[in-house]
Amino acid sequence: MTTTDARAFPSDFLFGAATAAYQIEGAAHEDGRTDSIWDAFSRVPGAVLRGQNGETACDHYHRYRDDVALMKNLGLQTYRFSTSWSRVQPDGGPVNPKGIDFYSRLVDELLGAGIKPWLTLYHWDLPQALEEQGGWTSRDTAARFRDYALNVHGALGDRVNVWTTLNEPWCSSFLSYTGGAHAPGRQSPRDGLAAAHHLLLGHGLAVEALRTRDPQLQLGITLNLTVAKPVDPTRSGDVDAARRIDAQFNRVFLDPIFRGAYPDDLLEDVREFGLADFIEEGDLAQINQPIDSLGVNYYHGELVSDRPAGHPLLEQAPTGRAIRSPYPAADGVFYHPQGLPLTAMEWEVQPDGLRELLVRVNNDYAAPAGTSLYVTENGAAFDDVVAEDGSVPDARRTAFLKDHLGAVLDAIDHGVDVKGYFYWSLMDNFEWAWGYDMRFGIVRVDYETQERTVKDSGHAYAEIIRNRALS
Repeated sequence: MTTTDARAFPSDFLFGAATAAYQIEGAAHEDGRTDSIWDAFSRVPGAVLRGQNGETACDHYHRYRDDVALMKNLGLQTYRFSTSWSRVQPDGGPVNPKGIDFYSRLVDELLGAGIKPWLTLYHWDLPQALEEQGGWTSRDTAARFRDYALNVHGALGDRVNVWTTLNEPWCSSFLSYTGGAHAPGRQSPRDGLAAAHHLLLGHGLAVEALRTRDPQLQLGITLNLTVAKPVDPTRSGDVDAARRIDAQFNRVFLDPIFRGAYPDDLLEDVREFGLADFIEEGDLAQINQPIDSLGVNYYHGELVSDRPAGHPLLEQAPTGRAIRSPYPAADGVFYHPQGLPLTAMEWEVQPDGLRELLVRVNNDYAAPAGTSLYVTENGAAFDDVVAEDGSVPDARRTAFLKDHLGAVLDAIDHGVDVKGYFYWSLMDNFEWAWGYDMRFGIVRVDYETQERTVKDSGHAYAEIIRNRALS
């Protein structure tokens, strides 16, 4: 690589990879850990492909030292992981010393390898006992989340200075309580709105409590966001379809966090489902806590219309189980294919959408608030095949990685101060309702032997990190 054919990343840009507790740890009922909503959901017939679960997953609980050594060999500067509420506080009860000790040992191993720990407190694994008390539809869960955050900080706060409250609250509210595609599998627009509000409230309570305890912490949240565009930007029905998706996917979280209010058009769209019933005096001020970082998770965009063509928002689970639209108020909105390449998830590959999204979020929200932006998830599932020599050639994933890193550089060229990028995922893992069929990792996992193999995309990422430039 020469200076004439490479694009350099800023000197302080962080390169990392991400995982989530339930997807990789295994040891689901070891050392005091009890059921999360995903353990319970996985036992529901038809909920997860082939009835699979995270009981063993990647056995990271026992293999974390080897996995950290693998991260070091790849040159990762930072590692984004989540703590399991069900491991730290089984059934939502007292702190479990064996559970929190696992994360303490993981953090020490990361620091010893020169890798920055990036901790996410909630990646969808609510203790099942709390779900049985109402889950995120209960206001009490927000207060319990604040207490959980303080308990984790009490054990790890001396060594971890980057704290993310929630990962993708859109998924843990609307996809989970309205669409029914994710745990706990409810299908109620009202429950999804209640969950969304209480997740945001829990975020605000946790940020305030953590900042009070340690003002030096870097605090933030991670949102999955999209670029919703009308099929015909001159047609009012298509424009309104895109507006509704933007409101119920992006602005429903961005506006309360950064502006202390829900968008007026969203409130009107969902009025019949009673979002206003859950908002108490002072809630929006509590949610509107200053944050240091916003994580942006991006996989693809949406082209939408009010005309029935392409894919309706009403979908089926991978198992064929009926699920409803995760959007409370999107009847008559349809996805349209854009003619782009598809991943194994049948998601369109749209790198420029990431540039457009980062520019929009920066200009409208992050920059005015002085909040740093990170791409905290971006990746693709493909049907990898192991070659005769044991290598894993995955040219499409390598191209996906490079194209999206190029989009990050394009956003930086547009004045967006993007501080880092985390590929999803470090390794193949339990992909929620898809079980083990979808492989997102830059490291292949043989689930029978637990052998790890760095794919060609992993070697390409290591080279990019080593050169701090994109060819």
